[in-house]
Amino acid sequence: MNISSAIVQIVPARLDETCAALSEMPGVEVHARSPEGKVVVIIEDSDTTLATNTYVALHDVKGVMSVAMVYQYSDDESVNEEVEA
Repeated sequence: MNISSAIVQIVPARLDETCAALSEMPGVEVHARSPEGKVVVIIEDSDTTLATNTYVALHDVKGVMSVAMVYQYSDDESVNEEVEA
C-alpha cells in the first residue's frame, strides 16, 4: 500500500475543470483547494511504481502548473501478514 499527498498549483482560471479532471484519475482524491489555485490531493495505490506514474500524469493535466509531494507512506502488507500469523 502506498499513500501520499501533494500540493498541486493550478491556474486559478482553470481551477474547477482541473480539479474535476484530477478527481477522475484513479487513486487521486482532491481534499482541499483555495481560490488562488493551491490544491491538496491524496494519492493511494498498492504499487509504488504506479503512484510514481500518477505523479508524472498529474503534471500533464491541463491547468496544472506544478506538483510538490508533501507526504509519502508505504507499507508492505505481506510483512504485516507474516507478523500477525
